[in-house]
Amino acid sequence: MIEEIVTKYIKDKNLFTKADKIIVGLSGGADSVALLILLKDLGYSCIAAHCNFHLRGEEADRDENFVVQLCKNLDIKLRSTHFDTYKYADDHKLSIEMAARELRYNWFEKLRKEENATKVAIAHHRDDNVETLLLNLIRGAGLKGLTGIQPKNGNIVRPLLTISRKEIVGFLQSRQQDFVTDSTNLEDEFARNKVRLNIIPTMEQINSACLNNIQNTIEYLNQVQLIYAQSISNSINRIKSENIIDCGKLLKEVSPETVLYEICYPLGFNSKQIQDIFESISSNESKEFHSEQYYLIKNRDRIIIYSNERDQEECIKPQLQYTVKTIDKDFKIPKTKDYAVFDADLINKESLSIRKWKQGDSFIPFGMIGRKNLSDFFTDNKFTLEEKENQWLLIHNQDIIWVIGQRTDNRYRVTKESKRALIISQKAKKG
Repeated sequence: MIEEIVTKYIKDKNLFTKADKIIVGLSGGADSVALLILLKDLGYSCIAAHCNFHLRGEEADRDENFVVQLCKNLDIKLRSTHFDTYKYADDHKLSIEMAARELRYNWFEKLRKEENATKVAIAHHRDDNVETLLLNLIRGAGLKGLTGIQPKNGNIVRPLLTISRKEIVGFLQSRQQDFVTDSTNLEDEFARNKVRLNIIPTMEQINSACLNNIQNTIEYLNQVQLIYAQSISNSINRIKSENIIDCGKLLKEVSPETVLYEICYPLGFNSKQIQDIFESISSNESKEFHSEQYYLIKNRDRIIIYSNERDQEECIKPQLQYTVKTIDKDFKIPKTKDYAVFDADLINKESLSIRKWKQGDSFIPFGMIGRKNLSDFFTDNKFTLEEKENQWLLIHNQDIIWVIGQRTDNRYRVTKESKRALIISQKAKKG
């Protein structure tokens, strides 16, 4: 019996207990009606929740009226809401389908908190699960995309995932329970409907047990996913330290491109970009790769991950300290790169500023006569891409007088004729 199957599934997947209060998403369709009746019959405390998206005119109002009467008959509390789905989709640049989904789940969570409920039950069933797998397969999904709809996702639970649509309708018929039908489910305009109305019937002609077989495969792939996730986690721990990927260690992994994919895909990089990142490892050339929120710099034998927030410590503008000293026989020029020494009488402190380097910048490096482009200076000194990216300059009027932490400009050096020295140092970084 369907009640026994659902009871076992709830227990096996640890979805909820009799102590939980459950919000049940109720559209009025066969699936949600069956879910509500089943949970009530099994002794669970339920509150029905209905959304009117105003997408189907009178049919949407019909659904709402049906739900109101059903909850009265079942003596179950009903909460309902109305959405201007078209406006929300337009405001948030979403498809109608995605807009409805966001509105529905956001409201369910708000309602769950208002009602002090613990779970939100959704009536996805086995056939929905199979359709999801097929859609993900068609669109090109990784292993996770082939694990179907999960029985539990945060506070969302799906107790009917092992029950077929046919079993659900049979259950309602045995109870002489009516339900409403969404006419758009009968149209093959949408991708999911094309799978439901055209692809699955053809598959069932080949093998009548195909839906059960695919559901069993989904269960198997979910177990495989657990093993895969553990293996990937171990690999990432071996090859990545904080925001740095060691390319040499990465290439020693059993499937290095797969490990790189699992690191980069959650950062917003697509499959083509990740393939390009992987191919760059075999090149000596430094490269940058950008997603919406992150950028990667591949340099030599490592890949560095940066947030586009650019809040890394090395990106923070350096804090400088200024000291003027008389040049006498005891005066000594500091030799570390954190200090720069200039002829104080050649510099107006009010004309000093700090900025990042840019293409076309040039200066006359200390000890030289001719002007040198900063890009050439970086190349000669083997700067990595990230070091170039994070290089700050001290400017006097329009002149670069210090590539901070690297080299000063020869025109502002202390000479035998200099009487005072301007000593500039970087404040020590915190930590």
